[in-house]
Amino acid sequence: MSKPGRKKRHSPEQIVKKLRDADVMLNTGKDVAAVLQSMEISEATYHRWRAQYGGVKAEEAKRLKELEDENKRLKEIVADQQLDIKMLKHLTEGNW
Repeated sequence: MSKPGRKKRHSPEQIVKKLRDADVMLNTGKDVAAVLQSMEISEATYHRWRAQYGGVKAEEAKRLKELEDENKRLKEIVADQQLDIKMLKHLTEGNW
């Protein structure tokens, strides 16, 4: 069991599996508190995961995460290019 207060990262596939397991436990009559305790997550995390990955299959969740990472990387590239352009404009205007 992890230490209290320590954040544990879950892959999208793990999250989808845990949500499926939670559905099974809830359908067999376990209450939400017991399910959350067995999954070792907070209620807020459970609801965030449910909103983000609720109807997603494991493969789709993995692809979504890959796309989010790629989007972040591309945004960083665009920001770097904008900075380069601004710097070059500043140099060509002779303001250095």
